[in-house]
Amino acid sequence: MADSLLFNPRTYDPRHFDPETRRLLRATVDWFEERGKRRIIEDYRSRAWLGDFLEFSAKEGLFATFLTPAAAGERDDQRWDTARIAALNEIFGFYGLDYWYAWQVTILGLGPVWQSDNADARARAAQLLSLGEVFAFGLSERAHGADIYSTDMLLEPDGDGGFRATGSKYYIGNGNAAGLVSVFGRRTDVEGPDGYVFFAADSRHPAYHLVRNVVDSSKYVSEFRLADYPVSPADVLHTGRAAFDAALNTVNVGKFNLCTASIGICEHAMYEAVTHASRRVLYGRPVTAFPHVRRELTDAYVRLVGMKLFSDRAVDYFRSAGPDDRRYLLFNPMTKMKVTTEGEKVIDLMWDVIAAKGFEKDTYFAQAAVEIRGLPKLEGTVHVNLALILKFLRSHLLDPVDHPAVPTRLDPADDAFLFRQGPARGLGSVRFHDWRAAYDAYAEVPNVARFREQADALCEFVRTAAPDEEQSRDLDLLLAVGQLFALVVHGQLILEQARLTDLDEELLDELFAVLVRDFSAHAVDLHGKDSATAEQQRWALDAVRRPVVDAARSARVWERVEALSGAYEMTP
Repeated sequence: MADSLLFNPRTYDPRHFDPETRRLLRATVDWFEERGKRRIIEDYRSRAWLGDFLEFSAKEGLFATFLTPAAAGERDDQRWDTARIAALNEIFGFYGLDYWYAWQVTILGLGPVWQSDNADARARAAQLLSLGEVFAFGLSERAHGADIYSTDMLLEPDGDGGFRATGSKYYIGNGNAAGLVSVFGRRTDVEGPDGYVFFAADSRHPAYHLVRNVVDSSKYVSEFRLADYPVSPADVLHTGRAAFDAALNTVNVGKFNLCTASIGICEHAMYEAVTHASRRVLYGRPVTAFPHVRRELTDAYVRLVGMKLFSDRAVDYFRSAGPDDRRYLLFNPMTKMKVTTEGEKVIDLMWDVIAAKGFEKDTYFAQAAVEIRGLPKLEGTVHVNLALILKFLRSHLLDPVDHPAVPTRLDPADDAFLFRQGPARGLGSVRFHDWRAAYDAYAEVPNVARFREQADALCEFVRTAAPDEEQSRDLDLLLAVGQLFALVVHGQLILEQARLTDLDEELLDELFAVLVRDFSAHAVDLHGKDSATAEQQRWALDAVRRPVVDAARSARVWERVEALSGAYEMTP
């Protein structure tokens, strides 16, 4: 029997979506399956540009349907629906991150446009999408990275209400082919944040100079230069502080896609890894007969289930966000930081089992092991997102408020708020519902109860032993605290989704056994930090817990993992 928790192209039927969404998702899966494993791997190894894929997307209207907000669309099925966007992320990740990347940077390129009041630019973007064009997000620079305070893309007024733009951008996906590139710069005649400008450029314009692809990949991650590029008033998307907010709010929208892409990668790799391990015989026994192999594959499986549960629940908060409910500002960097780093752990656990097989050129796993590393590092590093998560530590743990319950959001609605998030500030005013309720609902599950002890201990740490003013300048110590906090939030949304989906409690128990170990490991890490006080060191060791062991439970969860052997193998 197929595992209903993992994406499997053989059984995939997204019946919870509307008919056109179902058709497009299934058509995308079928396109990859018909292309076959050898062709996909060969395209990856030869760094071929994704022309065939983009031709398919244009023919089906895939990007135009999924990435045109209802207000800019001409058809009823066009909307910005995070639930179906997440489903497509997972499919792209499952078959190859290069396909996902072209889609992801198109999303980023569209962000400043859909947030803009420039009706002409919005209409132009919708038209380009209908023609199958891709988009790009011209934010980062070689000298400054994504430090938008220091941009060297300079716009000089031309005297006719427009500008002439000169400067370069670096690490810009789709920069070789984008019909529209959203470019961030600053005016030469206005100092400070009031001088920021977001404008639309065309990669085919003579004043747009493509320098190179900065990576060795099918992903075209470009360096480009603008030399006296004409920017008319019709090209201006945002000016002043609104341009700064548009940059950060676009990243808020785009970073959410990293988690489900990571899930797709891990799912395909897991089918390969379990199938290979179960069929390989060493010393007269299948590899999967060895206890350490069973533990590693079981840990990988339950971590992957946790990634899916957290991400699915985070979709609900993202879609339900509004001016009075900005909880997504915590759960969003969690999907980017926590889920993607969990993905790395999942791949590493499986790689320890399949060993040399993971390097072989005819496997999906070989590219998965490389590509999984990129997701924690895109749209802000793990450290940047962990520092952002820390801003909510005290309000989330200690200062809950009443919020209306957030339902499962699979309805075909347009997530319009994502493009009117407003100023990118005021994080201190964000409040959360009581995280304890999710844990209380599973108080009888042994390892949920054990982890709850650790979560309560973290609350006591925040009250009595939190970093003082001097320690607050020690980011190394703060990040260790952040990892502990992230685990509590991770567990909370996992439990909320488990309740909504009636997840098997034995599987949940096995998952939380892993989280108990993780919390203990991060507590020991905090204990060893140079600036940790004696009180903090004592707290850290007191927070260490051993998971509740149940051999029969673990054996039954292992049966679920073992059943993945042969459950899916991609057509040659």
